[in-house]
Amino acid sequence: MNFIFISPNFPRTYQHFVSELKNAGVNVLGIGDEPYVNLSDELKSSLKEYCFVSDMNRVDWMINTINYLQNKYGPIDFIESNNEYWLHNDAIYREWFNVPNGLRPNELAVRQAKSTMKKFFKRAGVKTARYILVSSLKKSLNFVKEVGYPVFAKPDSGVGASDTFKIHNEKELRHFHSLDLKETYIMEEFLDGYITSFDGIADARSKVAICFNETFPTPIAEVVSKNKDVYYYAKTKMDLDFYMMGTRVVKAFKLKQRCFHIEFFVLNKDKAGLGKKGDIIGLEANLRSPGGNTSDLLNLTSNISYYKTYADVIVGNKICPIFESNRIAVSVNRKHEFDYLHNDKEIKQLFGEHIIEHDTYPEAFRAAMGDEYYFAVFTKDKDVKTFVKFVQERK
Repeated sequence: MNFIFISPNFPRTYQHFVSELKNAGVNVLGIGDEPYVNLSDELKSSLKEYCFVSDMNRVDWMINTINYLQNKYGPIDFIESNNEYWLHNDAIYREWFNVPNGLRPNELAVRQAKSTMKKFFKRAGVKTARYILVSSLKKSLNFVKEVGYPVFAKPDSGVGASDTFKIHNEKELRHFHSLDLKETYIMEEFLDGYITSFDGIADARSKVAICFNETFPTPIAEVVSKNKDVYYYAKTKMDLDFYMMGTRVVKAFKLKQRCFHIEFFVLNKDKAGLGKKGDIIGLEANLRSPGGNTSDLLNLTSNISYYKTYADVIVGNKICPIFESNRIAVSVNRKHEFDYLHNDKEIKQLFGEHIIEHDTYPEAFRAAMGDEYYFAVFTKDKDVKTFVKFVQERK
């Protein structure tokens, strides 16, 4: 089996996908914009061959490189990056080289756009926020009459909290419409709540091979707009109803041999015309592993390896069904611009036995995630809260 892994070096955790694929007998062929000499020893020893492409946005260069690899090693079975930035191009290369596995551009597009993905949630029996695609001021005013202020506007395609607008009144709505927007925007009713996600890996029949529940108490949009600190946590044990909902969504999206990060909103209060406090509303589906170093966080919670499970799914190995544990893995992040009450030495003195990793984020992640993070593992919710408060308490 020949597997072309696009950008296997970023984020750095993805090298573990490569090593497990190799262990499963796969020829992993890497293409990236990092010179070979800078790759980790784990990557160098796991890749059958690595091709350096200085500008991976040049589709013609990438096609020439893939063509070289195909001529040398034979037909390509998979082309994947597991990275939101490259998903569209991955699909282009699959279609160009007639790769048998994975989504083609038209299949990906309807699953990536926030407006069209709502139909997949609907098929799974999951409610979503009411919306319109932004066109005219009149249409937006009529929408606000239906759902009330505030409303939330964001690009119909894309990920993250950049280029989003929380609109509180007609003045702000008119200002939004006066902007020279370069892409299609979706406008949704604003939901007061927090994000919880269903993450995992789907097998070749769209069945969930392994799954996790992540919770994000602070909205990423507020982390960016209000400069808040972020923390989030993951576990394998989850409410049965939520598990069943997640599996239905994976099936509705027809995800096969693929990682997923499916986000839901949990309402903090009743929302007229939509749901009651505590109801779970479908938000969006990301057809890749969760961002940043989160795949490592997921791996800390399970009794089996997240990365090995991915490799087993790719080659069709039998999956161990027992992945649940009592562990709760938490990422607590800080920003260098703030003075915190407790320094690194104090944190490690008090929680050292629980801390698994302490490091800084790459520049690309810092606007949304902060500058540094602590990964820690506990078995009780109260201990997670104590740790978060201690690490993020400011002077």
